[in-house]
Amino acid sequence: MGNTVKTVVLLGLLSGLLLAVGEWLGGFSGLIIAFAVAVAMNFGSYWFSDWIVLAMYRAQRVGPDHPLYAMTARLARRAGLPMPKVYLIADDSPNAFATGRNPQHAAVAATTGLLRFLREPEIEGVIAHELAHVKHRDVLINSVAATVAAAIMLLARIAPFAALFGGFGRDGQQGSNPLALLATIIVAPLAAVLIQAAISRSREFAADRAAVAIAGTPYGLIGALTKIDAVQRVIPLDANPATAHMFISMPLSGRGWLSLFGTHPPTEQRIRALLGRPEQS
Repeated sequence: MGNTVKTVVLLGLLSGLLLAVGEWLGGFSGLIIAFAVAVAMNFGSYWFSDWIVLAMYRAQRVGPDHPLYAMTARLARRAGLPMPKVYLIADDSPNAFATGRNPQHAAVAATTGLLRFLREPEIEGVIAHELAHVKHRDVLINSVAATVAAAIMLLARIAPFAALFGGFGRDGQQGSNPLALLATIIVAPLAAVLIQAAISRSREFAADRAAVAIAGTPYGLIGALTKIDAVQRVIPLDANPATAHMFISMPLSGRGWLSLFGTHPPTEQRIRALLGRPEQS
């Protein structure tokens, strides 16, 4: 299944889960409330996520006299994109992310550690990857997925109180099914997190592939992913879990079964895909 089709299917499942939880909590009125919550959260995420996350990491904007700006401008022209704003984050851990609601309002941010530890072709691979996210509007896709998942978790937290006060049920019916309540509180949020993570992983693979077309070679990005993964084990990035999905490499480690919750594929899988040897799933 292609990454685009997979993303559409997963977003559909996530939205369906949100509406199902909302309807179970309050019938048609619950469904409408769930939809309104999702729309409100998506609107805020769409318009304000860029400056919020840049302020969170105290990112400093750089101008045309900075080498990172010149590199980004060159790659943006190659990708057919408007020039994004370019920011630096004072952190020794190598990483980067893109943000902004569309290509006309995009920003690319890199840590000082990225410039310190990586060679120029590797930095180009990273910036090309972030520009691919901008071109694919992945910032919006991931924001929608994250906010719908958050809405599901919010409804799940409300469920015990709704059951306690007799509001849990369909269209005013009183009483609650304990198994359904348990599923709403535990299973629905867990499913939402898993689907959100799967959406993010599919977009990472797509951005890796597009970065090769922008940079002209896979080897810069391969070297970058390898170095970032190694250095982060020694110098971890102090990242907010809510924004971890935005970075090119997952700042929060997850091995074994925990990788199911990871917003990024394992580095080894990404490198195999870049070399044309993806794992069968």
